[in-house]
Amino acid sequence: MLGHRVIPALLLRDNGLVKTQRFGKSKYVGDPINAIRIFNEKEVDELVVLDIDATRLKQPPNYALIEEFAAECFMPLGYGGGINTVEQARTLFSLGVEKVILQSAALDNPRLIAELASRFGSQSIVISIDVKRDWLGRIKLWSASSRRKLSADWLAVMKELSSVGAGEILLNAVDRDGMQNGYDLDVIKSAASVLDIPLVALGGAGNMGHLLEAVQAGASAVAAGSLFVLQGPHRAVLISYPSYSALESLFRSSDVS
Repeated sequence: MLGHRVIPALLLRDNGLVKTQRFGKSKYVGDPINAIRIFNEKEVDELVVLDIDATRLKQPPNYALIEEFAAECFMPLGYGGGINTVEQARTLFSLGVEKVILQSAALDNPRLIAELASRFGSQSIVISIDVKRDWLGRIKLWSASSRRKLSADWLAVMKELSSVGAGEILLNAVDRDGMQNGYDLDVIKSAASVLDIPLVALGGAGNMGHLLEAVQAGASAVAAGSLFVLQGPHRAVLISYPSYSALESLFRSSDVS
């Protein structure tokens, strides 16, 4: 078993998969069930599915669709989007989801995270933290649902949410999303320095070397979208995932296994 998980992150919009760039311009990349079946065949470590419109549109999770995902998925499935209550989380777990991923509800009400962790265990509660640099290059907390920077200190927010029961942080750099020019390593290093729970880096992976760089910077696991669903300079849709032996060799080569 690899020491570092490598996780495809799929973005859901209108029941189809899309890939965004910097949380804006999006490209349709196919049917989610088909993608899940391909990832099953490739024996991926874990899968994350994020409904990027649910919270913004004040919609609850699409339970019927998520149930289809869980039924098809042979690997651990994490889901985020539209989760605001304990009952919603309970329903998702009953459908076969192994981890629930929250952002807006966690930022608005950290006590919800404590309650979720108490009822379902910290290992099943993931907090999604998005950050974006301002014009001076300073790292700012970003709200995906309201599409604006927040005044709260992003490192302090992460520490608070981890202290009340979150089991994992999914950290996404908005400026790197879909660009495939590498993770924001300074962001990863800063986050890793204050966290004592697993940190999953997302946003920017364009090749295998980028995965290694993120782990070397302090990420416990790495997630990627474009790297696993798009191919070549024309960004043609092609679902892919590196072999176990390729990943094992990558991480062993630099003493991060």
